[in-house]
Amino acid sequence: MKNEPLFHAPCPIARSLGRIGDSWSIMILRDAFAGFTRFDEFQKSSNVAPNILSRRLKSLVDDGLLEKICYSSTPPRYEYHLTQSGRDFRMVLLALAEWGNRNFAPEGRQMQLVESETLRHVEPILVDKATGEEIIPDKYTMVPGPAASPMMKYRHEYLQRKREGYSGQKFQPESYRDASDESGQ
Repeated sequence: MKNEPLFHAPCPIARSLGRIGDSWSIMILRDAFAGFTRFDEFQKSSNVAPNILSRRLKSLVDDGLLEKICYSSTPPRYEYHLTQSGRDFRMVLLALAEWGNRNFAPEGRQMQLVESETLRHVEPILVDKATGEEIIPDKYTMVPGPAASPMMKYRHEYLQRKREGYSGQKFQPESYRDASDESGQ
């Protein structure tokens, strides 16, 4: 279900969560990557209530992550296939699975990423496409992009000053907010 304030926020993380931040939507995308395409498959796989599943599928189609394709006209029946935008979410799911295995699976891995041919366990990492180097916190950071709002720039500058030891200032973003910045991102 869409979170409207996040849906229109200038922050890319907030915008993404505004579209797929609901746990059922993420579970549907997980199942779509696994190969499920039909309503009953999604419902049985995740045990989601049919009314919730209908709303989430509609949102994922409306937001361009899934495509709805008719496979039977009498009665009308549909399949849901990942779009390019949906397929782009794969790396997020893989990172989420690895994080969950590492931090919330005391019993051990229920599912894991493996190389298809050898079944060798693979630990996903984020790398810089240009250099192939692993993106690690001390070497890389997020900064405002060319289209950053005044609020995003203020937030970044405030946090930079705080990291440099200037912690005496209060975070006061009110004067930097505009109508499109309601989420505080």
